[in-house]
Amino acid sequence: MKYYPLLRSHSAIETVILANGEYPSHPLPVGLLQQASFVVCCDGAADDYICRGNTPSLIIGDGDSISPENRERFKEILITSADQETNDQTKAVAYCLQQQRNHLLILGATGKREDHTLGNISLLMDYMHLGADVQMATDYGVFTPVQGDACFECVPGEQISLINFGATGIKGEGLVYPLSDFSNWWQGTLNQTTGDSFTIQAKGEYLIFRTY
Repeated sequence: MKYYPLLRSHSAIETVILANGEYPSHPLPVGLLQQASFVVCCDGAADDYICRGNTPSLIIGDGDSISPENRERFKEILITSADQETNDQTKAVAYCLQQQRNHLLILGATGKREDHTLGNISLLMDYMHLGADVQMATDYGVFTPVQGDACFECVPGEQISLINFGATGIKGEGLVYPLSDFSNWWQGTLNQTTGDSFTIQAKGEYLIFRTY
């Protein structure tokens, strides 16, 4: 059974991918971004990151969102790809995995257009299939893609949601409300923890969201 600790300000994050959604504003993701030693910016996200006085480790994408000034200024660390079958977030993840950077935290992937937000969140399942140990932090909580049985560290009374991606035999311990093989995403939302950890038993894949 895999164990997932809480994401904290001192969590050891190997690589941060900054997507081009709303820039993080909650102290936790902001702090993790500030202390990260390797930050990959997805195209236009580089502009926001740079204007705050930072220098990306790498910029990757199709090159259609970054400003001409930064495109020229940071051309030595800019990797462009015209592949329209994948978005910039996926291009960044694929590059990191090629470089053996498997422990990934994605920030700035939500907000702005709702269709992009849904797409970015659902892609976490694909990244798990590729072998990434990945999480996505927003200004409200953390998304974690999971396969099989798992135990999660939490805070008593913390709200959590389970979004099912075809898993069966779903059971939970340490939660207020019972779990089942949910067929619609909303059915597993707005649960609540009863202690400092909870466990999920399941065959298959699902997504867990833990609020801060």
